[in-house]
Amino acid sequence: MSDIEIARKANKKPIQEIGATLGIPAEHLLPYGHDKAKISETFIKSLAGNKNGHLVLVTAINPTPAGEGKTTTTVGLGDGLNAIGKKTAICIREASLGPNFGMKGGAAGGGMSQVVPMEDMNLHFTGDFHAITSAHNLLAAMLDNHIYWGNALDIDIRRIPYRRVMDMNDRALREVVCNLGGVANGFPRETGFDITVASEVMAILCLATDLADLERRLGDIIVAYRRDRSPVRARDLKADGAMTVLLQQAMQPNIVQTLENNPAFVHGGPFANIAHGCNSVIATTTALKLADYVVTEAGFGADLGAEKFFDIKCRKAGLAPEAVVLVATVRAMKMNGGIAKADLGSEDVGAVQKGCANLGQHIENIKKFGVPVVVAINHFVTDTDAEVQTIKDFVATQGAEAVLCTHWANGSAGIADLSHKVVALVEGGSARFAPLYPDDMGLFQKIETIAREIYRADEVLADKKIRDQLKTWEEQGYGNLPICVAKTQYSFTTDPNRRGAPRRHSVPVREVRLSAGAGFVVVICGDVMTMPGLPRVPSAEFIRINEDGVIDGLF
Repeated sequence: MSDIEIARKANKKPIQEIGATLGIPAEHLLPYGHDKAKISETFIKSLAGNKNGHLVLVTAINPTPAGEGKTTTTVGLGDGLNAIGKKTAICIREASLGPNFGMKGGAAGGGMSQVVPMEDMNLHFTGDFHAITSAHNLLAAMLDNHIYWGNALDIDIRRIPYRRVMDMNDRALREVVCNLGGVANGFPRETGFDITVASEVMAILCLATDLADLERRLGDIIVAYRRDRSPVRARDLKADGAMTVLLQQAMQPNIVQTLENNPAFVHGGPFANIAHGCNSVIATTTALKLADYVVTEAGFGADLGAEKFFDIKCRKAGLAPEAVVLVATVRAMKMNGGIAKADLGSEDVGAVQKGCANLGQHIENIKKFGVPVVVAINHFVTDTDAEVQTIKDFVATQGAEAVLCTHWANGSAGIADLSHKVVALVEGGSARFAPLYPDDMGLFQKIETIAREIYRADEVLADKKIRDQLKTWEEQGYGNLPICVAKTQYSFTTDPNRRGAPRRHSVPVREVRLSAGAGFVVVICGDVMTMPGLPRVPSAEFIRINEDGVIDGLF
């Protein structure tokens, strides 16, 4: 059966029963139908005195067209830990409509390791992304409205970095001119759109600890600069209160269930290639107060998602992960070893061995954060024993262990060995988590540290304008912020076609953006776009409701 066919046959329990497994009273679940709900702010605040459970991160090698199955492994591990008697919750991100109608597909796992309701999760879900889009664009509208009605803040319309957003891939909106049409429509200026998952409002919602913190962070958003170059913030426009109102329900974490009826927190959705790539802090910290183990994931490869999880989310939220699961596949190793996707079905031990360089670099990188790592080999039916053993032997030379997992086909039973290994790592107490760089390091030095230590680059290329901008932000008190690199997810380099583990390359910085409310500096590298485009043949062409009233083509 396909993923969606499996999901539709799920034996779902009422969401109140799922909440009860974590001790959440029914009156503190705000239901959206029978199978999903939000958790009330009142209940979350009542957990302050609870002891935290153990935090486990699932990350992966650089993604390939062959597929890695990071979310599938996250879900499977959550089910596996529950099956061996560990009270466990998983924490993942919500799906963006852009990739669903573009080319990437859903974000709910696959096979027998899925979160349901799958269709709802990959479409409108509980409306969080719409609320984020509305709050973001309300601020944009109030900014232009302020300028129209006299510009009392003396905003220089040539210096407005704040762009609008929408949750769809639309390259036509990357660069636009607004306020055309005459005096009644305002002052024409250049601007553009980003996708909602790249919005600073999205990042803020995912990093805020409560509504008060949310409103403070929203107020800190820098939307423009005056003629004297001083910043204009959202609170100067008196937009932060209304934005918080729009986000009040979106701030509450969503709870759903896996196919094995275990709890899953699905909340927030920043992309890891253009944003910080982690689910919300409030979902993760709530889960840690309720479960013995919390399994979360970070987007794309470990060079993006895991680095940002450690250096941004953990730093900001005071989290200390105790183990990392690094997902790899035989197929992806072959692609990193130079084999074309069409030829992946044939055994090629040599290509697997060559491709393991990518896996090895990720293992080395994770160890730099002081967290023990285990490799999960996500099994495909075309894998041969010799190819699997090649990965196991290579990982052993890196001072780690690789475990074969069949959770896609067998659910929790297929990931029992990995579950026991994760428990052993956590209970071994060897984790000594620390971020890659200190707060007081200069901004450009932080960029160089990430490029050198994680990407293995020789240099960072940035012109004088970018370096001067970073120095100005340091002088304004933003020098202690972490770095959020936006670059291709497919390679350690900024070239998506360079697989494996390239060395002696350069990282060109195209642009830097200050996210003062979220609390980091976005560094845009190479050709990555903060508003993606649709592919030549978008998935949307195949999505429809059939004669039985069921959605076809979504997965």
